Amino acid sequence: MTQYILISLVCLMGACLTLFSGFGLGTILVPVFSLFFPVELAVVLTAIVHFLNNLFKLALLGKHASMEVLIRFGIPSIPAALLGAWLLSALSDSGVLYTYQAFGKTCIITPLKLTISALMLLFSLFEILPMLKTVSFDKKYLSIGGILSGFFGGLSGNQGALRSAFLLRAGLTKESFIATGVVIACFIDSSRLVIYFKNFRNQAGAIDFYLLAAATLFAFAGSFLGTRILKKVTIASVHTMVAVMLILFSILIGTGLL
Repeated sequence: MTQYILISLVCLMGACLTLFSGFGLGTILVPVFSLFFPVELAVVLTAIVHFLNNLFKLALLGKHASMEVLIRFGIPSIPAALLGAWLLSALSDSGVLYTYQAFGKTCIITPLKLTISALMLLFSLFEILPMLKTVSFDKKYLSIGGILSGFFGGLSGNQGALRSAFLLRAGLTKESFIATGVVIACFIDSSRLVIYFKNFRNQAGAIDFYLLAAATLFAFAGSFLGTRILKKVTIASVHTMVAVMLILFSILIGTGLL
């Protein structure tokens, strides 16, 4: 019951917050799912919830998306997401680097855990370091941004901050910025799920489908709530608090404690 409550609340608040910020729902969900499932499965579960929630947001806001940005940024993100997802699958089969005993449990460090940990730490810094929070790139680099965003999205789901950095100077209205980001996220999610399917199929017996459904429904509710408060500004302290928690989770995952 604890995992139902925790994951559902995170999905509700995360979807509401991330609708109008660069802070990705996937970034928040991966460590929460990692509390109850292996890291590789946590990434797959997050991808499913993230994709379904983005389809819901697409229905709400998709009409505002910029076709030019979708072509220049979104299309290059698709093959890059496939490559990132393939690398994730390869890392999940790469074996164990080190094991040790701590707090009465066997802690296992793997290449996959170290990779996810490093990416979580990196993208958390985008939320708390002023020099990174204000990073943006000229519109002429949109295709490069699509490749980078797609790759990291496919590898770990962490691509919201990168996407925002490249879209901020694309001349989009607030509604178009959000809608375009949602469509791009759908491109990346659908691409990586093609590769993730093998992991999902092999570990289907370990998945609580009721939990997955609850997480998805609460994410829908959060996204709908977010559209009602679209004009409000995200509170900076909330971003900082979440970023600090993500840094903590990245350390726990990287050291094998999760």
